[in-house]
Amino acid sequence: MLEVYALQVPDQIDPELFAKLLNAVSEDKKLRISRFKQKADAYRALLADLLIRSIIMEKYRVENQEITFVYNPYGKPTLALDQSFSFNLSHSGTWVAAIVGNGGLVGIDIEEVRPIENDVAKRFFAPEEYADLVAKGEEGGLSYFYDLWTLKESFIKAVGKGLSIPFDSFVIRWDELAGRYAVNQNVEDQAFSFQQYQIDPHFKLSVCADRDDFPDSVSIYEWSELYKKMVL
Repeated sequence: MLEVYALQVPDQIDPELFAKLLNAVSEDKKLRISRFKQKADAYRALLADLLIRSIIMEKYRVENQEITFVYNPYGKPTLALDQSFSFNLSHSGTWVAAIVGNGGLVGIDIEEVRPIENDVAKRFFAPEEYADLVAKGEEGGLSYFYDLWTLKESFIKAVGKGLSIPFDSFVIRWDELAGRYAVNQNVEDQAFSFQQYQIDPHFKLSVCADRDDFPDSVSIYEWSELYKKMVL
């Protein structure tokens, strides 16, 4: 079965602890994190990497230093010691999220719900999706925008081909008969399923996979559990 995890990012991380945690990631990732000008961006990027490392340590009974990743031509990582292990990460605002599974394609996206410019949806969504959004009216439009945005991002991330897939080249709509979201796409031959979770009223969290064995809920990873495992 697929598993979905989330970790709430602390407001502050002691500088000494942050430096120790930074030593738990690869040199390449450490360099990228050090380039962030905003502390919150550095926190999210670091904790996303540490979250998946912690999950892998538990599942494979390995030490952190044994974990390395390889990347496809589009930059999507896989686990070097078992490339059949599927995972994907996302972070926004005060949350980091992950989906993992044994094989197949998986994607996840979390976004903080914030006001948007009126033309964003028209520029990025397919015409059918934009029509569905307009039909929601002003009151429901913002929430539905983030439903669609995270669903579409989770699909793109599951496929793993990055920006080579235009955002409006596939259509996600609510299927009344099935009682779930469905995608109309010509990117991959297999079918995809979606699930959404609410972990915070100010965020949208969507996942996508080429199978339909999503968990009923998100496993919340405790910050204290994470840093103790990585530092001690």
